[in-house]
Amino acid sequence: MKKIILSIDGMTCSACSNGLEKYLNKQNGINEASVNLVMANASIEYDEKILNIEKIEEFVKQAGFKSLGEFKEIKIEGKNKKEKVKFIIFTILAVFLMYISMGHMINLPVIPILNPHTNSTNYMICLLLLTIAFIWYGFDILKNGYKNLIHKTPNMDTLVGIGVLDSLLYSIYNMYMVFSGNSHMVMNLYFESAAIVIYFIKLGRYIDGISKDKTKEAIQKLVKITPNTAIIKIDGVEKEVTLDEIHKGDIVIARPGDKIAVDGKIITGKTHLDESFITGESKPVAKEIGNIVIAGSINYDGYIEYKAERIGKESTISEIVKLVVEASNTKAPIAKVADKVSGIFVPVVILISIIAFFVYLILGLGIESAITTFVTVLVVACPCSLGLATPLAIVISEGLCAQKGILVKKSEILENAQKVNTVVFDKTGTLTYGKLKISEIINYSNIKESKLLQIVGSIESKSTHPIGKAFTSYMQENKLEILDVNNFENIAGLGIKAVVENNEILLGNSKMISKYEVKNNYENDEKVLAKDGNSIVYVVQNKEIIAIIGINDIVRENAKEVISILNKNKIETIMLTGDNKETAEKIASDIGITKVIANVMPSQKAETIKNLKSENKFVMMCGDGINDSPALTACDIGVSVNTGTDIAMDASSVILTSNNLQGIINLINISKKTIRNIKQNLFWAFFYNTLMIPIAIGVLKPIGISINPMIASLAMVLSSITVILNALRLKNIK
Repeated sequence: MKKIILSIDGMTCSACSNGLEKYLNKQNGINEASVNLVMANASIEYDEKILNIEKIEEFVKQAGFKSLGEFKEIKIEGKNKKEKVKFIIFTILAVFLMYISMGHMINLPVIPILNPHTNSTNYMICLLLLTIAFIWYGFDILKNGYKNLIHKTPNMDTLVGIGVLDSLLYSIYNMYMVFSGNSHMVMNLYFESAAIVIYFIKLGRYIDGISKDKTKEAIQKLVKITPNTAIIKIDGVEKEVTLDEIHKGDIVIARPGDKIAVDGKIITGKTHLDESFITGESKPVAKEIGNIVIAGSINYDGYIEYKAERIGKESTISEIVKLVVEASNTKAPIAKVADKVSGIFVPVVILISIIAFFVYLILGLGIESAITTFVTVLVVACPCSLGLATPLAIVISEGLCAQKGILVKKSEILENAQKVNTVVFDKTGTLTYGKLKISEIINYSNIKESKLLQIVGSIESKSTHPIGKAFTSYMQENKLEILDVNNFENIAGLGIKAVVENNEILLGNSKMISKYEVKNNYENDEKVLAKDGNSIVYVVQNKEIIAIIGINDIVRENAKEVISILNKNKIETIMLTGDNKETAEKIASDIGITKVIANVMPSQKAETIKNLKSENKFVMMCGDGINDSPALTACDIGVSVNTGTDIAMDASSVILTSNNLQGIINLINISKKTIRNIKQNLFWAFFYNTLMIPIAIGVLKPIGISINPMIASLAMVLSSITVILNALRLKNIK
């Protein structure tokens, strides 16, 4: 199976996107298709043995839309001057049309040459010409409605199209009757209904388009943060180039005030960088030789040279945009329910309008009343607000999460995060910074301490575990040479085995000692170090313990605050770590975690998560995204505390690019408010249709309450605007 995201042109409402999605999913060779109205694209998984892109684009065309090719970037179209002028012109024409057709009904001055009683021909022709202009203005609505009806996926445009054409044809028939001598029929024209319905729908879509652009602004900012040009150094000569001219390995220069052009690694100088666009952290970050820089960061105060490593689609920014777009193309369960209801709703409305039409005829209420009721029901029941209720809220919330340094890979996370009642934390690199330091060494051998650390550091230099960084940092600071290491073997959850200078060396925890049946007379020393919050590394040479090394870490500055907030919200917090119990309990007690599960292997972590879920707990796991990947996969929501450059490789469903645990609180808070907002939107959408359809049918006519097609179209627009404004409130979440 292959996956592609296509940009789609011609989608004007949620019923359009639902119709296209249904049509694509019916086609042989398409495994799954998800259409996103707000982002104007379609994510399609297909069998490349059966289909190719050209054939898929043909399906899109058959459904009444146009493929603009593979989705490459988020575009905010905006409302250009030409479109704005067109809208203003038709607003003036709409007012003029209403004045001509209805002004005399409320005793406004009548234009003599357009008086329906004395100049009926001029009056009728003027209304017809104005209506034809509006038909042209809204031709895309009629075209889409017709095509969707042909493909058995009727949508909002189908409802409007049927209503408008019905009003137009009935009015043309009455116009013919006037020319045939029935002058009284001049008052039975409904040209203005057809025209004004189109105008109000265009008005709604104009406003809707502006609001959808606003929901994409935060994401598009990521695309625009990189500079247009950069300075590279070639053979000692500086040269200004565009970003497209930078290649991997090029040396790029950044002076104070410059933006970092591409992802890379510093080779000269040191500085402070503002990475707030990706991490949400406003405090400048110190950078020096060997540190990673991310494209778009602002260089505050130093001169640096860095080697380009990740460019174009490989860059951190591209990965973030890709993840956010892919997330917006997944659907939360609540959105699928709304889509299903919306898909059933249109055929039901058509059926209700037809029944109402014939009931009016059977009751002898006249063809005019029957047609008016038929059109009114079709227009008032357009499910635009129903379809907008969920996707608009989801996309706004995803953009908000991205702004706050929270990357959500699937929309369902925004629905499910508010269900979390248990948060499990890894210790090293999650609750702590993972920047370990050697705090104490107990040497039982005759080997000099510097030599001992050189042996250990040489072995640890081949490891990716955070503990290894403590030793490699010590080696660099003390300028110790790395020794030859042979037969290196990483033993998951236990430690490392290797040969250095013909001696077999074991580095690891107490479980490592037990596994290799090494005699341990130093358990009391281990406990003393552990009580001070040290992680323990036993050093074993040729089956004999020669040292115990205590490694200390720093707890994240807001870890205690985050745990406190979770506890206050009655969310259980658990520390799950491979470290020894004493060390884990010391750190846990300092930050407020009461339950600790220690001495756990990576595979056992996943089993622990499964056991918690079996107790009907909705579990979020927060880890480093690498060592904890089995547990992150096993839990309901996996959250990784990660650096921006690891985004592409991460397997969790949520990434905190800021390495800030506050992101967990923010995610749960955004989730709660998003679901509440969606439920409000769905309530008002259902309430509106439940209320307006009976009124449109005429149930309340006996007490003097009724509406016509024009009022129905205005009500429909106001319903959609209500949903849009309610969804936009999510932008104010703090």
